[in-house]
Amino acid sequence: MRISAKPILFSILVTLPCFLMAQSRNHVVVKQEAGKQKVSITIGGKPFTDFVFTDTMEKPFLYPIYAPDGQTITRGFPWNPQPNDPTDHPHHIGLWFNYEKVNGLDFWNNSFAIAADKKKQYGWIRTEKILETESGKQGKLVYLADWTDQQKLVLLQEKTTYIFSEIDNSRIIDRVTELTAVQNVTMPDAKDGVLGLRVAHELELPVQETKEYKDDKGNITKVSATKDASVTGNYLTSQGKQGDAAWGTRGNWCLMYGKKGGDTISIAIIDHPKNPGYPTYWHARNYGLFAANPLGQRIFSEGKENMNFHLQKGQTVTFRYRIVIASGKQRLPNSSIDALATGF
Repeated sequence: MRISAKPILFSILVTLPCFLMAQSRNHVVVKQEAGKQKVSITIGGKPFTDFVFTDTMEKPFLYPIYAPDGQTITRGFPWNPQPNDPTDHPHHIGLWFNYEKVNGLDFWNNSFAIAADKKKQYGWIRTEKILETESGKQGKLVYLADWTDQQKLVLLQEKTTYIFSEIDNSRIIDRVTELTAVQNVTMPDAKDGVLGLRVAHELELPVQETKEYKDDKGNITKVSATKDASVTGNYLTSQGKQGDAAWGTRGNWCLMYGKKGGDTISIAIIDHPKNPGYPTYWHARNYGLFAANPLGQRIFSEGKENMNFHLQKGQTVTFRYRIVIASGKQRLPNSSIDALATGF
C-alpha cells in the first residue's frame, strides 16, 4: 500500500509556524548593552526588565519591571520619575537585595539623600563583574558584587544568579544570592531587609492617614495619605493575612495585587524552604514597599524571637526567592501560587 507524502508535508507546514511562534513568544534574551552598566532582558521580543549596576547608585537593581501586558509594576522615582509618583524613601528602587545592619553599616537606607558627612555610616554594593549571560527558553544572568564600606573595604562577597522565564502566562524572576564573609560579619535583627520591591503608585494600598517612619539613625520619612482613586492595591499572604495585617507576619508567600490600566496586576514573592528564617516575615507596607525579611525576627515578633544572624570569615549563606508577575482580569489564584512555590 502506497502512502502519499502530501498529507504529512501539509501537516508539517501547518504546525511548524505555530511551533516557531510559540518558541519565539517564550524566548528570553539576556544581553549586556555595550558601553553601559546595564543588562537588558526581553521575553518574546518584549521588554521584561533591566539589570542596572551603575556606580552612580549605592546598589544594583532590576528596573523597570514589566507585567505580561506591558505595564510597569515598579515606581519610577528616583530613577525615572512618573506623574503621581510618591517621592518618599529614595532608596526604594526597582527590585533589590540588601540589609540595614551589616557590621554596623546600613546598606538598606543608603541613597543620594544621605548627607556627605553621614555617608560613613552606610554601605555600598559594588558590582564587580558580569560572569554569565544566557538566552533561550530561560534567560540567565550571573554577577559578582562586593558589600563594602565607604573606603571600599569588603565585608561580603556576593554571587547572584537570576533566572528569567515565563510559566503559564506569568513572568518569573528567580533570584539565588550567595553571600560569603570576607571577615567576621554580624547582621543583627533589624526591620529593613532583605529582598525589596517598590511598586507603581496604582498598586499601593490606600493610605488612610499621613504617617512618619523613623529609621535607626533617627531619620524621619513622611508618607502622606492617599488622595487619588487610582490606588487599589491589597496584600494576601499564604496564611490568609490581608491588607495592612500582612505586615510583620510570616508566610511562605505573599501576594500584592491591584488594578492598573484596566487589568489586575498580581505580584507574588515566594520564599524558599532552605532560606534562613523560613518562612519569612513580610515587611509589606501599604505605601508600596513589598519586602521579605527573614532576619528581623526580634522586630516583627516584638521580642519573642531573635535571629541574631552572623557569618564567620569564609562562611557562605544562600538566599533564594521567586517573584511572579501576572496580568489579567482576575488576580493570580492561590492554587497557582502554591503550584509555583512547589515547583521552585
